[in-house]
Amino acid sequence: MQNKFFPYIALAIGISALSLSAMFVRWADAPGAMTGFYRLLISTLLLTPFFFKQQIKLAPIDGKYLYFPLLGGLFTAFDFAFWNSSLKFTTAANATLLGNTAPLWVALATVLIFREKLKSAFWAGLFLALAGAALVMGSDFLIHPTLGLGDLMASTAAIFYAAYQLVTQRGRRHIDPFRYTWLVGVSATLGMFVINIVLGNSFAGYSTQTWLIFFATAFVSQMIGYLAITYALGHLPASVVSPTLIGQPILTAVLAIPLLGEIPSSIQWTGGAIALAGIYIVNQSHRQSQPETPNA
Repeated sequence: MQNKFFPYIALAIGISALSLSAMFVRWADAPGAMTGFYRLLISTLLLTPFFFKQQIKLAPIDGKYLYFPLLGGLFTAFDFAFWNSSLKFTTAANATLLGNTAPLWVALATVLIFREKLKSAFWAGLFLALAGAALVMGSDFLIHPTLGLGDLMASTAAIFYAAYQLVTQRGRRHIDPFRYTWLVGVSATLGMFVINIVLGNSFAGYSTQTWLIFFATAFVSQMIGYLAITYALGHLPASVVSPTLIGQPILTAVLAIPLLGEIPSSIQWTGGAIALAGIYIVNQSHRQSQPETPNA
């Protein structure tokens, strides 16, 4: 009986770990892109021994499919660079909410690129999500232009995250989840390395506290967060897990009140609630039109 609860416990742990991502970025006395680099580098290095164990146990990866995780890693690098940097210009709640609009862009891509037909519920959800996001972003533009810039950066990150999901959906048909994740991590780390060089960010000279935060975000947000959700996806249908992940922006907004002293305005609470409702409707509509993806 207890085993039935483990996937739900893992899902709760995963959401909680990911909800802390914004806090780590804000606490680190370092550029957002640099925090993202060390989050990826440290977690990928820690997972390397397990990757080689899988290499010995499983059949070799067909080289012609390697471009899927490599491209997914580049999209992840830009996702992290934009999202982490957005936290320097907007609130943790806004960045997390707008960064989680990826399902909208995934669904739109299936219509515009892959010519799939979606239900009317999708369009209703899309309208709600965009209206809610407009309320959140519009209120920030009225307060201060730099807050609006942060919102735009978080929204751009969501587009790259959506691109990662679209590539991964196809790549996972040919590569097992663990090795795929590790290859994405390697590619994303290299991508973040180049991005930080272009931005002129320093790779050293940070305080002990900031280094501890680098390790914390790698272990908590990247390893615990993603592995817990991967475990949940192996025991629960994606149609249950994915809508539940929409709770991440809510938990981030709640945690940001005591941890960061950020209290959303009534307009932002309202806009966020509307956007989350829209994302949920879009997500459900899109998934009902798709077959369940195998978790193997």
